Amino acid sequence: MGFKDYRVEIDEENKKGLIFVYDNASLVKENLPNLVESVNHLTQMIARKSESSAIFFDINNYRQERENLIAELAKAAAKKVISTGESVSLPAMNSYERRLVHVTLAVHPEVITESTGEKKDRYVVIRKIQES
Repeated sequence: MGFKDYRVEIDEENKKGLIFVYDNASLVKENLPNLVESVNHLTQMIARKSESSAIFFDINNYRQERENLIAELAKAAAKKVISTGESVSLPAMNSYERRLVHVTLAVHPEVITESTGEKKDRYVVIRKIQES
C-alpha cells in the first residue's frame, strides 16, 4: 500500500489480523474506514481464489474503537429510554453493529431491543420494559 513504517500481527487461529501504520498519519486517519473495508475485501477475494478462509483485518484499532463507540451509544440510549420512558431509534447500522447493540443491552434489566427496517435501512429500537 506504499507505507514504509507499519507492523502486521496475524492470529491465524481466530482468523484476525492487526495492521498498525505509523507513517502518513493524516492520510490514514482520513481514509481509515475505506482502508479497513478495502483490505478486507482484498483478503476475502484472495482467500476465495485460493479456496482458504479469509483473515479479517483491523487497521490502527479502527474496528475496536468503533465497537466501543457503538456500545457507548447503546448504553447512552438505554439511559435516555429509562429516564424519559420513550423509545429511542438508533441510526441505520449493518448487521454486525446491530448485533453489538443487542449484545450490549441484552443483560440490561429495564430495556429491550428490536431490529426493524429493511436492508441498508435496518436499525435498532430500544424500548423500556413495561412493568406489570
